[in-house]
Amino acid sequence: MSTPAEVAVLLRHVAPQVLGSLVRQHGDFDTCEDALQEALLSAAAQWPDFGVPRNPKGWLITVASRRRIELVRNESARRRREQITMASSPRYATAPADDTLTLLLLCCHPSLTPASQVALTLRAVGGFSTAEIARAFLVPEATMGQRISRAKQRIKEGGAEFRMPSSVERTERMPAVLRVLYLMFNEGYTASSGPVLCRIALTAEAIRLTRQLRERVPRDGEVAGLLALMLLTDARRPARTRTDGTLIPLAEQDRRLWDAHAIAEGVAVITETMASAPIGPYQLQAAIAAVHDEAARAEDTDWPQILGLYTLLHRIAPGPMVTLNRIVAFAMVHGPRAGLAQLSAAEADPALAGHYRVHAVRAHLLDQAGDREAAYASYRLAARRTLSVPEKRYLESRAAQLAPTLRSRPAMR
Repeated sequence: MSTPAEVAVLLRHVAPQVLGSLVRQHGDFDTCEDALQEALLSAAAQWPDFGVPRNPKGWLITVASRRRIELVRNESARRRREQITMASSPRYATAPADDTLTLLLLCCHPSLTPASQVALTLRAVGGFSTAEIARAFLVPEATMGQRISRAKQRIKEGGAEFRMPSSVERTERMPAVLRVLYLMFNEGYTASSGPVLCRIALTAEAIRLTRQLRERVPRDGEVAGLLALMLLTDARRPARTRTDGTLIPLAEQDRRLWDAHAIAEGVAVITETMASAPIGPYQLQAAIAAVHDEAARAEDTDWPQILGLYTLLHRIAPGPMVTLNRIVAFAMVHGPRAGLAQLSAAEADPALAGHYRVHAVRAHLLDQAGDREAAYASYRLAARRTLSVPEKRYLESRAAQLAPTLRSRPAMR
């Protein structure tokens, strides 16, 4: 028997493939997605007690297809379509091809707004719940549910076909596709909320889809850059947590546990790409990751080079997290007090003001500068603001390490 948690991981992994198969066979994205959601609920309720079927994907396709027929039956104008579907649907249908990449490109249809493209893809391809997507966009769950429903309806009304787009269409959709894959990987590598730090199924799926995309557009420098970034970042995953799930910061990780093969591949990809393609933000992030990964020890890290790369990244693709990461690199080169001054100025950006990562960076820099009391307060504040349980425990542990030094200080007279 499988536990509910194990079943949930399996369902998240196969759901995009099942949805791709359903849409390819039937064409109506909206109805297929609704039918799949009900099949997933049935699986989540039955499989922990009765066992996972030998062909879980086929089970889901069959149950979802039956549920879709029920949905179609409620519309008298589509009765003929229902009869055709019932006659042509084999028992335990299987998906001869992986349609996930085609599904991803469909979700990034140009008729949708960028926000809707990301939201729909995270739901259909990434397997995210509406609540998880709402947290990522900082909007109420009901609002996000309406946005996803409108996106599905717009695809339906636009008559978009479930097929691999032409090369011209792929070029138009590429920025949205890369953004979605990037967000999917980041959510898998550092979950925005919940009891675990990593969702391995999500990172693996993001890497797999990015590999497929690179096979189709091998000369696209940003696709290669994103793949290299994923490989170089995911290579550190074995050293990121202790056996109890506690987070280990980069500087304290046992680098012998890093995946040397992934690092070698990532370095080779980004080295080749930066020498032959126009420089873009994903390539710069991959180059930064390569500098980290190639340092045998934390103290060997080439921080001036990282600062230079972040400065260039900030120039061509500014953003709140780029700003924050550049401040960390700046502090490593010029000292914690200089970094704290830049951090105070950066908080004028509404996207950073009050963010838990700002408090975490401030705590680290204050600790480095010797202000233990202020560092303790910032670590505690950061721990209260994050929704990630592993990050919360890590921040609380850093505060706890400072507490004894504060108690041992003599009282002021």
